[in-house]
Amino acid sequence: MLVASLHEDVGTGDITTQSTIPEDTVISGRFIAKEPGVICGLPVVARVFELVDPQIQLKACFSDGDLVEKGSVIAKISGPARGILTGERVALNFLQRLSGIATRTRHCVDAVRGTQAVIADTRKTTPGLRVLEKYAVKTAGGVNHRFNLADGVLIKDNHINAAGSITKAVESARFHAPHTLKIEVEAENFDMIDEALACRADIIMLDNMTLGEMAQAVARIGGRAIVEASGNMGQKDLLAVAKTGVDIISIGALTHTVRAMDISLRFQKADE
Repeated sequence: MLVASLHEDVGTGDITTQSTIPEDTVISGRFIAKEPGVICGLPVVARVFELVDPQIQLKACFSDGDLVEKGSVIAKISGPARGILTGERVALNFLQRLSGIATRTRHCVDAVRGTQAVIADTRKTTPGLRVLEKYAVKTAGGVNHRFNLADGVLIKDNHINAAGSITKAVESARFHAPHTLKIEVEAENFDMIDEALACRADIIMLDNMTLGEMAQAVARIGGRAIVEASGNMGQKDLLAVAKTGVDIISIGALTHTVRAMDISLRFQKADE
């Protein structure tokens, strides 16, 4: 993943750096937070520069999951200037995106603190970056939903339509899937909830329900299944959702529409 990212960015060579910076130039610099946020991706940054030039030294001033203020020095770097300049953009891309995901996740986790609800991600991740993006969610206090399609049975509307009913889909899944996997059913109304309960679904996902409907659904389920709230949760009052009694709030926006955290790499002058 990191090698591919470097190949994508560097191409056949960093022409600007090679043509302007003498080969023996050594420099030092600092990664600076230009806004408050939760840091994530420092080991990735270290590995990027190690791949570019093993002589580059990175010293982290924080750990992944730490909250930093605007102006904080996140890490210090020193070594061959050419290598640092060549790896700068790729390293920052990972650090900024993962920190953005961690920051948004922490805000969501903080919003439901004191309730029984947990904040979960989804599979709405950047192709090829899922392991890192889900790591960022976990680092900030969220929990991971399925990593991939093999991790659990999640019967959604299209599965139900193709199978013929919730009952048929659940019965078939229970027959074919390993007994170690939980079966989750997406429900859009109370009739679907009742059918999922009759089939003994392990988890019932409440899809795009109002707060009132979610509260009624939790009471109706009565602890017979884990209850997950889903559907544009990134735009909802998460504390209000949590107070309906749901167990899990899954938010695709944690990864698919996140804003990268503003972080820069600033070289130091000789007298700094």
